[in-house]
Amino acid sequence: MPSPRLLVLFGSQTGTAEDVSERLGREARRRRLACRVQALDSYPVVNLINEPLVIFVCATTGQGDPPDNMKNFWRFIFRKHLPSTSLCQMDFAVLGLGDSSYAKFNFVAKKLHRRLLQLGGTALLPVCLGDEQHELGPDAAMDPWLHDLWEKVRVLHPMPLSLSVIPPGVPLPSKFTMQFLPETPRTCSEEQCVARTDPQSPPSELQPFLAPMVTNQRVTGPSHFQDVRLIEFDIAGSGISFAAGDVVLIQPQNAASHVQQFCQVLGLDPEQCFTLQPREPDVPCPTRLPQPCSVRHLVSQYLDIVSVPRRSFFELLACLSPSELERDKLLELSSAAGQEELSQYCSRPRRTALEVLCDFPCTAAAIPPDYLLDLIPPIRPRAFSIASSLLAHPSRLQILVAVVQYQTRLREPRRGLCSSWLASLHPGQGPVQVPLWVRPGGLTFPETADTPVIMVGPGTGVAPFRAAIQERVAQSKAGNFLFFGCRWRDQDFYWEAEWKELEKKGCLTLVTAFSREQVGVADGEAGEWGTHSPLPCPALQKQKVYVQHRLRELGPLVWELLDRRGAYFYLAGNAKYMPADVSEALTSIFQEEGGLSGPDAAAYLARLQRTLRFQTETWA
Repeated sequence: MPSPRLLVLFGSQTGTAEDVSERLGREARRRRLACRVQALDSYPVVNLINEPLVIFVCATTGQGDPPDNMKNFWRFIFRKHLPSTSLCQMDFAVLGLGDSSYAKFNFVAKKLHRRLLQLGGTALLPVCLGDEQHELGPDAAMDPWLHDLWEKVRVLHPMPLSLSVIPPGVPLPSKFTMQFLPETPRTCSEEQCVARTDPQSPPSELQPFLAPMVTNQRVTGPSHFQDVRLIEFDIAGSGISFAAGDVVLIQPQNAASHVQQFCQVLGLDPEQCFTLQPREPDVPCPTRLPQPCSVRHLVSQYLDIVSVPRRSFFELLACLSPSELERDKLLELSSAAGQEELSQYCSRPRRTALEVLCDFPCTAAAIPPDYLLDLIPPIRPRAFSIASSLLAHPSRLQILVAVVQYQTRLREPRRGLCSSWLASLHPGQGPVQVPLWVRPGGLTFPETADTPVIMVGPGTGVAPFRAAIQERVAQSKAGNFLFFGCRWRDQDFYWEAEWKELEKKGCLTLVTAFSREQVGVADGEAGEWGTHSPLPCPALQKQKVYVQHRLRELGPLVWELLDRRGAYFYLAGNAKYMPADVSEALTSIFQEEGGLSGPDAAAYLARLQRTLRFQTETWA
């Protein structure tokens, strides 16, 4: 075995950190380094004291939380009794993956880097802060950082003179081999699924629950630009329980038309069955794939063929291409100098892996099946805020789903895999089952009955707050304030009748902002609180009103609730502009109503965040 041993440990929520870790593993093997790549929680953390060289790749989720597959490691590594010399033999580097639209950008990577130093580890480099918001994505920070990392490793652990770096154009061995079966066994079918409808333990990613879909109802008006669905599942007998703020994870499938096209382009027979064998003894087979497995099952339920491919996809394609013309282009797109062109070709227009394969037909037709799992990442589960409470809807779970569809410069509209798949299911036409499981979300609500909650949820961001309001009303908790924003009262005002009924009962204070229907308002009247004038006001028509404007209008009430009544403040929705606009509105309220200076208002907001009295759940 080559020396030294390199260990790459990752904490990944959406798969990006895992993909980066696999890339590191490939680059290490090209440099003749023995390398293991593992999720942090699958690694025996007590063995860390014996590791000479470790790269940590970690994402940050929610309110600066570690991903689910590193939470046990996180608890262990921050134990107070650990000696300050625990890791004195370890050289390490930390690569963070985050999103600068969040307040706690790359918080997990920064905190882990500091902790490893406290335990005696030697940092090879400062922490790398990859940013999804950058035009070139995390690669913008990663590429120069990785260049420096490999140089440090080379100096510390020189390669034997008899060996050289395996050049980029030479493919590494595939992770798995496929043994195709001469006949299709009876147990091998695309319908086979590891999920059960009667789990013995709470459902999980390894053992999801096949939940019957009860209803799939469009809740936006017929003329509204976006199709939004209220979907309900029957979870009776599943062992699933959840509270307000929790999320459900759904394992989607590829469309049949895409599966057929993929098999045609690669020359695969969808009905053929195979068994999978790892090349190395310590590499497990994917738990979600049955053995034996059909090509149809692999492509429809496992390979994410409509994901936007990352740079590593083009690197491997270039190695496998028999066409000089196509190989040269693939090498260009996978080079450091070609990242702007790759962004133009792939990332910005959101071109899918399937579309890229269609653009490189000679290469696609020559891909050995053994490399499919190296080339295409697995379909990741999609998380949705649960929009109902078991106290109001026993044995039921509801979600509010915006069906993702948008146009780029490509001819075909871009469609979200999971939302489009869910929208295509019709429980009225026959039984429909969806693999799902539940995990804790990023929002937690106060236990005390007299603590008010201010919830700001424009659009589908209102979903977790419906669950919270249903739960709190069932528990007789008062002080529920909901700021809801949408475009049109008659098109996308989700759960209008439910909110109005709760208002009548005195269980809810509702504040609305309809951004596309501004009209003149008489002096002294304030939007949704006043009486609308029948005549539009040209000046006001141009000014769209959003939830942050309603917060400012009700500044005295917001300040009273937060400063004197100890309210909790929650925000959910799109991460692009709204969180910053709402935070700006709050600091303005703190200054105007609380008499605070600018720095003091910012410190007040930071204190609310630190004590979890200001929580956000946002998405890009």
